[in-house]
Amino acid sequence: MRSISILGATGSVGASTLDLIRRDRDKWRVVALTANCSAVDLAKLAIEFDAEVAVVGDDACLGDLREALAGTSIKSAGGKQALCDAAARPVDITVAAIVGCAGLGPVMAAIEQGGTIALANKEALVSAGDVMTAAVAKHGATLLPVDSEHNAIFQCLAGNDIAEVSWITLTASGGPFREWSQAQLEAAAPEQAVAHPNWDMGAKISVDSATMMNKGLEFIEAHHLFPVGLDRLRIVVHPQSVIHSMVEYRDGSTLAQLGPSDMKVPIASCLAWPKRMETGCKPLDLPAIGELTFFAPDETRFPATKLAREAVHVGGAAPATLNAANEVAVAAFLDGQIGFTRIAAIVAETLNHDIEPAPRTLDDVLAVDRAARIRASELLENA
Repeated sequence: MRSISILGATGSVGASTLDLIRRDRDKWRVVALTANCSAVDLAKLAIEFDAEVAVVGDDACLGDLREALAGTSIKSAGGKQALCDAAARPVDITVAAIVGCAGLGPVMAAIEQGGTIALANKEALVSAGDVMTAAVAKHGATLLPVDSEHNAIFQCLAGNDIAEVSWITLTASGGPFREWSQAQLEAAAPEQAVAHPNWDMGAKISVDSATMMNKGLEFIEAHHLFPVGLDRLRIVVHPQSVIHSMVEYRDGSTLAQLGPSDMKVPIASCLAWPKRMETGCKPLDLPAIGELTFFAPDETRFPATKLAREAVHVGGAAPATLNAANEVAVAAFLDGQIGFTRIAAIVAETLNHDIEPAPRTLDDVLAVDRAARIRASELLENA
C-alpha cells in the first residue's frame, strides 16, 4: 500500500487522480485531501477515501468542513499554513494540483520533505522555477510532471541522455479560437473561451488555452524541467491533441508520446512511475482519427507565447510578473470586465513597468507576485 496526499482534491486533476485510486483502492492510503473552499465536496471525498486530514485553504469554510465531518475521526483544518502543514506530511507521493500562486507554499513544503511530487501546479515552476529547482536539489525531492505535454516529454526522455537532445517540441491544440479572425477574438465571450474542443478543464486553464498563454507557461516550465537551453524549445499547434509532445535527438530520431485527451493518462504515469497502471481510458483509434496536422503558432493573433518566451529570456522576476498579471487579467475577463484580447495586453503592459529584483526565496517570489497583481489591477482600473 502506498500513501498519497492530493492538494486540490476537488479540482479536475484531483478528481481524475481519485478516479484512478478508486480503480485499485486497496493499494492506496490517502493521507491528506485539500480544497480551497468546497467544504461539503471535500468532506465527502475525505470520508469515502478515509483520509487522515481534510484542509480548506479559505478559513471561512472551516466551519462547514467541520460540520460535514462531524462524527468521523478525520481531522480538519483551514488556512494557508494548514495547507502547508498538510503538504509537509510524509507520503510516498504528493499530487500538487492547487491552481495559482496559492499552491506555491504547499508545493515547497512537499519538496522540503524530500519526497515525490506529481506537479500539476504550473505556477510553481513559472513563478518560482529557480527557487523550486534549487529546493528540489537541496532536499533530494523528485518532481514528476503531470501536465500532458511535460509528462509526454518525460516519457520520451526515459532511458536517454538529455545531452543528446536537439529539440523539445511542445504541442498545442490551438484552443477554441484557433481559426477565429482578430475581430472575432475581440468579441469573444467567456462561455466561448472555456469551451475547449479537446480537453475538459477548469475555467482559468481553459481561457489560458484559448489565449495560448497556457502554452507560454508550459514553455517556461519545460525550461526548468528539461534544461536543454531555451533555443532548443519550440511550440507547434496540433489541433487533434493526439501527440502530446515530442523529443528530437541529434541522430534525427524523433520520439513522440501519443494518447487520448484525458488527464488520467499523465496522472497515471506519475502515480505508477516507474511502472504503468490501468486507466480505463478509451484507446486511440488512429484510423478513425484519420490524420494529424501541425501548424506554426500565430503570435500576431495570439501574442501570449511571445510574451512568455520573452519573459523567460529576461529571467529574474519577469516570469512571476507575467504569471500574476495573467491571473488578474483572466479573472477580469471571466467577470466581464475586459475583452478577450485585453488579457494579453494587460500582461504586456504589466511587464513594461519596472520589474522587481530577481527572487531568491519563496517570500521574494510572493512579493513579486503581489506587486505585479497591484500593477495589473491598476491597469484594469485605468482601462
